[in-house]
Amino acid sequence: MEKTVERFRDAVKERDLAVLDELFTEDIRLYSPVKFTPFEGKVMVTGLFGVLLRTFEDFRYVGHFEGAAETSGDGGEAPAMVLLFRATIGGKRIHGIDLLHFDGTGRIKEFTVMVRPQSAVHALGEAVLAGLVADGLAPASP
Repeated sequence: MEKTVERFRDAVKERDLAVLDELFTEDIRLYSPVKFTPFEGKVMVTGLFGVLLRTFEDFRYVGHFEGAAETSGDGGEAPAMVLLFRATIGGKRIHGIDLLHFDGTGRIKEFTVMVRPQSAVHALGEAVLAGLVADGLAPASP
């Protein structure tokens, strides 16, 4: 788990989608603060990270906590780590956490993002939707 987290943090810092893709399970689920249903599957989640890495300004991890927690996908307990982060989006400062759950091989199987304040959540949602549409991962609004 520690090695995965170190590689994950380095990949985010370097904006390396190939390494992120290696760290995700095929059936990864990402729970977003702006969408009720999760993003599912490696292709979609890696694509979403491409958008996020372009969208966030000044992104940095500022701490972590580790333990175990129940997953949303299967309700089982899995090794987990919380990574605290700070970033800016559209001039708004964001405080947030990434909750990562790991499978038995140490790959990331579930990812939950929580951010505050609400104005930053709104700015993030708009920017991510625009990026997903631009990348062909979401349909354009009629």
